[in-house]
Amino acid sequence: MTERSSRPRDRKAQLAAVAAELFRARGFPGVSIKDIADAAGVTGPALYRHFADKQAILAYVVLSGFEEMEAATAEALSDAVPPADQLELLLGLLATQAVERREIAALWRWEGRHLPKEDQREIARRSLLTLAAWSKALQARRPELPAEDAELLCWAALSVFGSVSVHHTSVARRRFAALLVELALDVLNATLPSPSAPPPSAAVSLGTPSRREQVLAAATTLFAQRGFHAVSMEDIGAAAGIAGPSVYRHFPSKAALMVAIGHRAADRLALAAERALQAPDERTALRRLAASYVSTILHTPELLVSFSADRVTMPDRDKVDLLRVQRDYVAQWVTLLSAVRPSLPPREAKITVHAALTIANDLARTRRVASRPHFEAELATLLHTVLGIAV
Repeated sequence: MTERSSRPRDRKAQLAAVAAELFRARGFPGVSIKDIADAAGVTGPALYRHFADKQAILAYVVLSGFEEMEAATAEALSDAVPPADQLELLLGLLATQAVERREIAALWRWEGRHLPKEDQREIARRSLLTLAAWSKALQARRPELPAEDAELLCWAALSVFGSVSVHHTSVARRRFAALLVELALDVLNATLPSPSAPPPSAAVSLGTPSRREQVLAAATTLFAQRGFHAVSMEDIGAAAGIAGPSVYRHFPSKAALMVAIGHRAADRLALAAERALQAPDERTALRRLAASYVSTILHTPELLVSFSADRVTMPDRDKVDLLRVQRDYVAQWVTLLSAVRPSLPPREAKITVHAALTIANDLARTRRVASRPHFEAELATLLHTVLGIAV
């Protein structure tokens, strides 16, 4: 038997799957073509027969996953499916995809910025079309719902499925998918709060921040816009109004900047949590904790940037420390949720908490919905709904 006849017909997909796992584990910039070839047991030239470069592999993985979501949408929302059954079928298909291919959501979430600009624009365009189809189906179910509110709820439901990419907790596949469907349905059935008061005005800053604070603020903004690896110390210096080499007087490296950003975010979360936990009972404490997280994430840019800290080259001690802080924070939520809902198994409580946090993280970065005038109250309501503690 010749080598050509023994080669699997789906070799391209197999190579992409190997690359996807490496990208998820190390981050796109931390993986080379040689790494992928070695992990797949092939030579570099053999890999290049299927993909022009590393970026093409990432595009193949992400786009194939997105096409599966489009196919699920077309199947569930077709005329062949009774309108009363369409949303449940759609959510079931999406949940199964999320559970079986967790790496796809992870790669789009963390590595999508490394795709070619044309691919990013195409996915953004098709995402809006897909969400519009979901919104139309939701409005058919809930005709009283304004189009803008339906879109917000659909974005939140999408985040429920994307939440599987931010943790490793799992349960039996069938139950995992069913739980995701339950959480997404809760979101789609949520009642958003009626506007009752104007949103709070922005805080007024007194005095001029120190040069170190200006550098930290500039780095936070640039990392959020471009990603850690695409920003240089010279870029940070220019944004802070100083020469690039002067940045080193305050931070010895970009990694040191990310460490400072991560600890700043952790400190602010800890302070907000301490205040929220001063409550008469666990249910009230959890509601306050969720609201405090929403407030912190919307007014603390460091928090959004720190989510990518595990993708950054930094001293292992700092990375482990930041990861421990994040896990301890999530554990507070899980402990409270388990106390409020004792019938919920511990693993399912953790999956539920991650779904709530991911909704906040995703929607805070989604300009289409984050610009809503009462977004903070709406986002807190969505978290309360997912956690099962809505009033």
